[in-house]
Amino acid sequence: MKITFIGIGHMGEPMVGRLLASGFSVTIHNRTRERALPLLEKGALWAETPAQGASGCDILATMVADDNALESLIGPGGILDSMPEGAVHLSFSTISVGYATSLEKRHGTRGQGFVSAPVFGRPDAVREGRLRLLCAGKEGPVQKVLPLLNALGPRVFHLGENPATANIVKLSGNFMIASVLETLGETFALAKKSGVDPALFLEIVNDSLFHSPLYENYGRTMAEKRYDPPGFTMDLGLKDINLVLEAANTLRVPLPLGGILRDSFLSGLAQGRQSLDWSAVVLSHYERAGIPVGE
Repeated sequence: MKITFIGIGHMGEPMVGRLLASGFSVTIHNRTRERALPLLEKGALWAETPAQGASGCDILATMVADDNALESLIGPGGILDSMPEGAVHLSFSTISVGYATSLEKRHGTRGQGFVSAPVFGRPDAVREGRLRLLCAGKEGPVQKVLPLLNALGPRVFHLGENPATANIVKLSGNFMIASVLETLGETFALAKKSGVDPALFLEIVNDSLFHSPLYENYGRTMAEKRYDPPGFTMDLGLKDINLVLEAANTLRVPLPLGGILRDSFLSGLAQGRQSLDWSAVVLSHYERAGIPVGE
């Protein structure tokens, strides 16, 4: 089976590494070849262009930032024109619901398959075999990509034949994570201004109220001020909140908290924090409370 993987970023790099370790032969492409060098040393093959990687492949996997980044690969002379009939585009990217629907139709007119498989987990979850994967698409293409998905994580959630369903579930999950960050940010600011160490407050909450990996991990990141390097950047967080609000508007579903989350992330981006981990949203709450962020 000929597999091409495009997008060797924070998530793409460990995902390809895991596929190689599982015995798959993988051709890769990235905007900057330097980022791919460690994988080439592990046995991955290199494609000079996305179109070259798509040509003759059985499965084309993509893991890029957003709709625009993916469309730059799809567009005229790109992977849509180069993938053979019967090949499957496996999209791991967190993209909009509307764009996922569009991609299924465009690939379908070429006799190609399309499967949405966004993931839950940070790079360390990939390396440690803890990644969770969503999966939606027609039965034939799904069965074709299933060996790859099973190699990447211990649990694959099947969500039916409409690829966009996986994207709405992924966006909903990220909305919930952002809500956790908002709660931590607001309560950390209150605790800190009251003279309570946020790390101690987090310990009390995790021990006395509820124990959650999200609260524990992101809370520790906030308490220890470990925003760089990021696991997931603040600008991508804002992108996902906007996509959730877009989907909710289309479906006529009120999301009152969505506007609050959007403004909190916008506050962080206004201070130039777009490349920090999205847990750095806590800094905006400190600033609103009159707490110097360096303390």
